[in-house]
Amino acid sequence: MADIFRRVEKKYIINSQQYLNLLPEILKYMEEDQYGKSVICNIYFDTENYDLIRRSIEKTFFKEKVRLRSYNTPNMDSNVYLEIKRKINNVVGKRRIKISLQDFYNFISKSNSLTNVNAQIKRELDYIFDYYKLEPKMYISYERVALYQKENRDFRVTFDSNILARTYDLKLELGNYGVNILDRNNYIMEIKTLGTIPMWFVKLINELRIKPGKFSKYGESYKKLIISDEIKQTNNIEIIA
Repeated sequence: MADIFRRVEKKYIINSQQYLNLLPEILKYMEEDQYGKSVICNIYFDTENYDLIRRSIEKTFFKEKVRLRSYNTPNMDSNVYLEIKRKINNVVGKRRIKISLQDFYNFISKSNSLTNVNAQIKRELDYIFDYYKLEPKMYISYERVALYQKENRDFRVTFDSNILARTYDLKLELGNYGVNILDRNNYIMEIKTLGTIPMWFVKLINELRIKPGKFSKYGESYKKLIISDEIKQTNNIEIIA
């Protein structure tokens, strides 16, 4: 996968019956990508006060996230992806580097600079970590089915379920566990394309009455684990007072 790419992304929240109806029809045109069915594991980085996700929730024109990603639970020698994800209007751009998990820890501890990676992206990572004083703030994992169109790999569809999040044990190698963020009966379907959406896909989702929706895994996790906890603490203070 390229170090730098830009695409349009759209999300849909569908239930399990819609998923079961849609998947066999989609597989007539699409097939699993190199990861197929996997567990996506992420560490999201933010400022001490969660400024990046707060800004994203405010629905600003420009949104920015920084995360470390692995496909399934890694060990120190496994490849991971350190990436900057930016969204301007509905266009998403990603800039990322592939390194070992051990190289990531060396980078964070400043014991060793990354080598054999895209130099421009490395400079951007150095800058953004230093400018925002980023630190690990949230672990989020989910089960994913990833597909691409047989005749056009630029059109991809993913289905995410069993979204788990935690604000402790912020290391990918510790495995996927935490609080459920999405109803177990639901899936997040996301289309990713560099061009237009194929008409066969548009017809399918119209027949199943599937409408676009909005869902940010980090945003929803922040609301459930951080904001709700802050509200509880405030209410307890008011009661005591």
